[in-house]
Amino acid sequence: MNLSRDASEPLPDAAPVGHLFRLLPPVARPFAQLARLDRPIGWQLLLLPCWQSSALAAAALHEAPDLRQLVLFFLGAVSMRGAGSTFNDYIDRDIDAKVERTRARPLPSGRVTSRAALLFFVAQSLVGLAVLLSFNWLTVGVALISPLIYLAYPFAKRLTSWPQAVLGLAFAYGALVGWTARADSLAPPAFLLYGAAICWTIGYDTVYALQDIRDDARAGVRSTARLFGARVRPAVGALYAAATTCAALAVFEAGGGIYAYAGVLGFAAHLAWQTRQIKVDLAAQEALGLFRANRDAGLLLFAGFLAQSLASLHS
Repeated sequence: MNLSRDASEPLPDAAPVGHLFRLLPPVARPFAQLARLDRPIGWQLLLLPCWQSSALAAAALHEAPDLRQLVLFFLGAVSMRGAGSTFNDYIDRDIDAKVERTRARPLPSGRVTSRAALLFFVAQSLVGLAVLLSFNWLTVGVALISPLIYLAYPFAKRLTSWPQAVLGLAFAYGALVGWTARADSLAPPAFLLYGAAICWTIGYDTVYALQDIRDDARAGVRSTARLFGARVRPAVGALYAAATTCAALAVFEAGGGIYAYAGVLGFAAHLAWQTRQIKVDLAAQEALGLFRANRDAGLLLFAGFLAQSLASLHS
């Protein structure tokens, strides 16, 4: 592979480069890739538990969703996903150089220096902090724990076969933050949604890891994809079933509602469809496609909770 590729070209697991990316000056494009702006699925999956929990909290309170908060969650998800990805790439720069899918990333290819990456990480973190300080103090206190979990993820890949669980603890954290931001308290539905999002994240990130299963074995990187091996389909199916069960229990604890349960049903159906497609020798593009499909699964759950919150205004 040519490591000196033009930064305007998409990386192997990136979405097609859009006009906005091409309008960036060449010096900024590697930083956009570090922040995963060319891979929006990352911030979308980080954002969805925030939106889901906020919408379910609004339904439980018989209030309308807070549009301002939903926008702030979007800004926070983009900035913190970018910061986390930049840090991950900094820690993994030597491993990434050994993996076909990642060796053309900005750090291993030499298009961004380590020092510049660290400064970029700090800048994105400060943007995320500014967004966080717009919420109530309970949310600030709860949310400040999550970066510590995310920063542990690059090291988990070296120490355990369950790095996806560490990622799950971080990516699912929005389920707690979304609830506290809307309700200014923590309650059982928030913890149940957190459990649902953890299981969901472990499942979809296992599918994502199928792309690198051979390179990871050579580089000594551990993952649930390698751990599950030939049992990857039933293992991911069990994780998705647990996610659905926790989501249904969260709805029950929040007071139920036909629209909220319909969202859970749509979520479950989408995850069941995904599970049927999984196999240990899944082609890289197929694994990437299934991973990306989780945006739609999460939107189905959010749509049900959003509809329930709007319907609750008239109950």
